[in-house]
Amino acid sequence: MGIGLDLVDLDRFRLLYGDDLELMGRCFAQSELDAAGTGPDRLTRLAARFAAKEAAYKALGGASGIAHTDIIVSNSSSGAPTLLLKGTAREAADSKGVGMLLLSLTHSDASAAAVVVALSAGPK
Repeated sequence: MGIGLDLVDLDRFRLLYGDDLELMGRCFAQSELDAAGTGPDRLTRLAARFAAKEAAYKALGGASGIAHTDIIVSNSSSGAPTLLLKGTAREAADSKGVGMLLLSLTHSDASAAAVVVALSAGPK
């Protein structure tokens, strides 16, 4: 159905988002900000979530009108990253017949990356 990949440069992310709480609120749900915790790795965790949002957008075909807050990165009970879609993102997935999104996150000292694979819901 679709695949998306995004790579975020951590230095650039820290520069653009580091101290801007208003911008963070426009990009992330409160649950994502809370899950990122505190401390030196907080922005790395948020950068990986930002990459996931961008990769999901690409996997959904780049539908217009999808807000960053319509794509929420969470974790399953096993700790695996998952995606929750709402609003325009949910509508885009439904219209394309997407039944499941698979997400993988990674990071290094310099970057954070995400891959999203959109799978079909099957025949209707």
